[in-house]
Amino acid sequence: MSPKAVSFIARSGTGKTTLLEGVVAELKRRGYRVGVVKHDACRFDIDHPGKDSYRLTAAGADTMLISSPEKLAVVKKHEASPSLETLVATYFTDVDIVLAEGFKKGSLPKIELHRRELGNALMCRGGEPDPALVAVASDEPLDLDVPVLDLNDPVAVADFVERNFLK
Repeated sequence: MSPKAVSFIARSGTGKTTLLEGVVAELKRRGYRVGVVKHDACRFDIDHPGKDSYRLTAAGADTMLISSPEKLAVVKKHEASPSLETLVATYFTDVDIVLAEGFKKGSLPKIELHRRELGNALMCRGGEPDPALVAVASDEPLDLDVPVLDLNDPVAVADFVERNFLK
């Protein structure tokens, strides 16, 4: 069975990673097993020239896994980026919750971040409202049809995640 998952979405520079760091730490403090998926719209590479893993991938390996006593990493080639739902079901069966950074076009529940100084309209409440929006984390009061959380209070955001996805 796949764990519950929620996406934290926002424009670049809003503070997704900073908020997620605090939420992950707080959920871990409460005893939960937490997974994180980060969507990267650009091409990233964890394999670096000269390393054995890079050489094996360059030789044509479709999947290359490197394992140590403390962690493992998988490099898997694919034709198209898998959906968040597929990633969660495939790689996160051993956690209680998956927090995703990005995946704004996905269908899983979303918490959108809003920062006053960026002044942008909400992505999920623009032209075509996104029914997957469950809350907004903001540094200013907003009048919305979903709860507004304090962007600068990861404990309060973790409370929301726990209440809505872990209980």
